Amino acid sequence: MFGKAGSQSGASFNGSGALSHVYIRSPPLRCKVPGSRGLYYDDGNKLLIASTSDQVFAWRTVPFSPTASPTCDLISEGPVLSIRFSLDVKVLAIQRSRHEIMFQNRETKECFTHWCKTESESILGFFWTDCPTCDIVIVKTSGLDFFVYKSESSSINLVETKRLNVNWYVYTHESRLVLLSSGMQCKNFTGFQLSSAGLIRLPKFEMVMAKSEANSKPVLAAEDTHIVTVYGRIYCLQVDKVAMLLHLYRFYRDAVVQQCSLPVYSSKISVSVIDNVLLVHQVDAKVVILYDIFGDSRAPISAPLPMLIRGFVRTNSSSRSLSRENDSAETNEFNNGVSIYGDDWTFLCPDLVCDIGKGLLWKIHLDLEAISASSSEAASMLEFLQRRKLEANRAKQLSLALARTIIVERRPISIVAKAMDVLITSYSHSCKSGISIKAVKAEKASSSSMVVQARSSINELNESADSDDNAKVKKVAFTDMQPKGSSTSQVLSQEKAADSRSSSFHTQVSGSSSRPLNANLAETDSQLSSAAVSPDEIYNFVFAPVEEEMTGDPSYLVAIIIEFLRSANLEKVKVNANHYILTVQLLARSERYSELGSFIIHKIVDPSKEVAYQLLESGRQNLQTRKLGLDMLRELSLHQDYVVMLVQDGYYLEALQYVWKYKVTSVRPSMFLEAAASSNNSQHLAAVLRFFSDFSSEFRSSAEHHTYCHILNGMNSSIST
Repeated sequence: MFGKAGSQSGASFNGSGALSHVYIRSPPLRCKVPGSRGLYYDDGNKLLIASTSDQVFAWRTVPFSPTASPTCDLISEGPVLSIRFSLDVKVLAIQRSRHEIMFQNRETKECFTHWCKTESESILGFFWTDCPTCDIVIVKTSGLDFFVYKSESSSINLVETKRLNVNWYVYTHESRLVLLSSGMQCKNFTGFQLSSAGLIRLPKFEMVMAKSEANSKPVLAAEDTHIVTVYGRIYCLQVDKVAMLLHLYRFYRDAVVQQCSLPVYSSKISVSVIDNVLLVHQVDAKVVILYDIFGDSRAPISAPLPMLIRGFVRTNSSSRSLSRENDSAETNEFNNGVSIYGDDWTFLCPDLVCDIGKGLLWKIHLDLEAISASSSEAASMLEFLQRRKLEANRAKQLSLALARTIIVERRPISIVAKAMDVLITSYSHSCKSGISIKAVKAEKASSSSMVVQARSSINELNESADSDDNAKVKKVAFTDMQPKGSSTSQVLSQEKAADSRSSSFHTQVSGSSSRPLNANLAETDSQLSSAAVSPDEIYNFVFAPVEEEMTGDPSYLVAIIIEFLRSANLEKVKVNANHYILTVQLLARSERYSELGSFIIHKIVDPSKEVAYQLLESGRQNLQTRKLGLDMLRELSLHQDYVVMLVQDGYYLEALQYVWKYKVTSVRPSMFLEAAASSNNSQHLAAVLRFFSDFSSEFRSSAEHHTYCHILNGMNSSIST
């Protein structure tokens, strides 16, 4: 049954009623059929397979649905050791014994059998491949045989053989990587990747194994070796039961690098990968530990917690259906005697778990909300959330909520600055990569030196709240992520040395290469989106609601916005005018007009029509601020707006000079005539009439000219009498 091709083991404990970061959702997919002889997993086609004496049932697991119906194929009676469909699902291959594999065309029902040529070798397993040089690989104790399937002749033709002694093997279709174990302790390995570019042979390497006693040499078992793919990078995880460590090896084309070792608390370990998060199931300790293997840090994401069973959400996903207080009730309602980590549990790469005895299959989920709530490190948690793709919208909501919270709680400005750096850097990377959000055209941002100057002036007012406000902000590196739609053979031409060598955990193994061995991401990334938060969303869901909630001196919020602007400037991300408008409002509200003027003069606040009108509004109590608004309209060549504001302020003669100089033809003469008439100054009214008569040849014949000439005559008559 679940053969060495990517299978994992499990055990039992019941975590019902506890807080959890990981859960399985009930009801499961029920795959128990009468007369079933066992369950098998075909990771190449994502099929769960059950066989009887003469039938094969197969359920699709992607997309996962507990109501999925199986397909059924009739087969001849006989033993079954393993089953796999061809990648086009047209051929069914069944290993009947250690020496024979039967092939059956599903359309014609034609069958043929492949036999080992000698009794001295036996078949350990097989898998189908999309490698251009072969269709199927048979793993034997004597090495690998590569075959091409011939449908017209109902046969397989040998195209290549790799001779070596093999104890056991592990393989995952996601990585296209097969590892062959050899040696007395089964710790010597040879690897091959069957990529779209052909067969890649990896260098031989030896896994680390501690000795329990002087003369004791432990033997490595297949169930203690796991191939996983994280962020498109291929790793092998090896359980060292003596040292109680989980060793991580990363594969390069001409080297294998032991990157780190993680502590384990159980002699029985299983692993899963959910949305690039590594789950290490500590079976005996009855907990699962989460790791985000992205940078140099190897610290777990959060505290070890058990895994729970939850019911399916019955309304929209944001409502979470049932409260966390009801987790225990959910478990009792749905588990029907299921024991989490039961003896019959088998973990399937990368995110499934099957109870073989009961014929139940679950998909494993992360609870992002619980993970987010369990961490006090805001920047680190935001980095984690921004890398999530399977639940990108939920991760985005949690990121915004976390950003709001740390501001409302008035965390030190340096902490909030790091959080802003994470959000802006993630957004910038998503725009450049074109990952599910429309890229915005980068515009020239304000001078960095001016932003720093503004930052310093704000910090002087906040030194008591944050003594290390000017601490250096370390920015999360998103540039090492693989691009959308990478092919199996795609490799980075150059990778940062820090990725494989800067960490103190890293141990070099003979001749490391800078060309990593990458997995095929096209199968999953095409349906993924980004949790990136745009500047508009930061304003609408962070700054605007926070501004309404916070009372008192707005200096702290201004300092936060300046940090946001600094980060956006560094990443050359365009910022909406709303951020600048809010800055103007906050500074004016606290009557810090001199600082506001400095921000405008030094272009820390980007000029725009909206900002100019806010300056005019805020300048009702400060003439200098209103003048800044007028100057901004003029700077932006918003001639009509500038003229209208001059007239409203009573400077209609100056406005006329501006109209003449810049040939502003869109203004209404009546606006000037009304202002002059209201001043009760006949000379001014006469000047305005004369100006528009000279400015426009059509004005003399207009009704406005006739009306205001009559008014002017009346004013002159009144003066003469």
